[in-house]
Amino acid sequence: MLRHPVLRLISSRLLPAALLITSAWSPIGAARAEGVVQRVVRTGELVLVAVPDAPPLMSTNAKGEAEGFAIEVARILQADLKQTLGKPVKLRFLPVASSSDLYKSVALGKADLACGVPFRWDQEVNLDFTLPIGLSGLRLLAPAGRFDGSPAGLSGKRIGVVAGSLGQTQLQGMQPQAVAVSFPTTSDAVAALGAGKVDGVLGDSLLLGLLGRRQGGNLALTPEQAYQHYAITCAVPADDSAFRDQVNLSIARMMQSYLDGVAETVALVHSLVGPESAAKVAPEAIRAYFESVLLSVEPIRPVSPSQPSAPR
Repeated sequence: MLRHPVLRLISSRLLPAALLITSAWSPIGAARAEGVVQRVVRTGELVLVAVPDAPPLMSTNAKGEAEGFAIEVARILQADLKQTLGKPVKLRFLPVASSSDLYKSVALGKADLACGVPFRWDQEVNLDFTLPIGLSGLRLLAPAGRFDGSPAGLSGKRIGVVAGSLGQTQLQGMQPQAVAVSFPTTSDAVAALGAGKVDGVLGDSLLLGLLGRRQGGNLALTPEQAYQHYAITCAVPADDSAFRDQVNLSIARMMQSYLDGVAETVALVHSLVGPESAAKVAPEAIRAYFESVLLSVEPIRPVSPSQPSAPR
């Protein structure tokens, strides 16, 4: 049974299955390695990989169950695949310890996708990225007043970063005189900040804000405007257009449903990243971003199965 009503709603508005999986069954596709859609048909399973401690995109509850905006995007995709393929599709969550392990899992075919990750050119050579599902930026978490928000102020300072992350690579270019201290996860870096082992932590603005509030104390994010903004997206195996198209369609349908004011979709998004969540992103910001993403693709307009066809 689908976990949320919006999943049933979105999955019921799919294009004909033939349009979504044609390339997976073409002679050219058959000559290549098995694609994700083919693998899902064979195994009945869709594998999502993630670093679990990255709210509001991905985290685990007391029962060890995955939750967050990224997992709900994957569940929408799961429902769409079930509708398209006409058979049950199980979503399996594969937790990994680091961003490097996450990207490797997708590139090597150990997982089918990773959602809630930043678009990265250095990873584009090994895998592909889908339409974005959100927008974030790089900011610095530190005791209030310690930094003025300028890259120059980071020179000679010990700055915590996640190993292999966008924050680590951008710090090298932004301020090469900073001392980058690597940690497996952002939570580890923030804990080190609380223990006085680093002067600040550079990373995802939304995640650092949440972890900073958990840590307590007089912590603040600088600068007011992020050092760099970037798209939050899903990573999929390289050169698998059939699967990437399916993921893009699921993302676009979710965004269009939100913009159309469908109550179930609005409630879902707001509970995960909107004003009713810990992230507290304003509805105006969500709407503006979803609109900007959909400007680059064909509009999605639901067609009722009962709608009469024009005579030929």
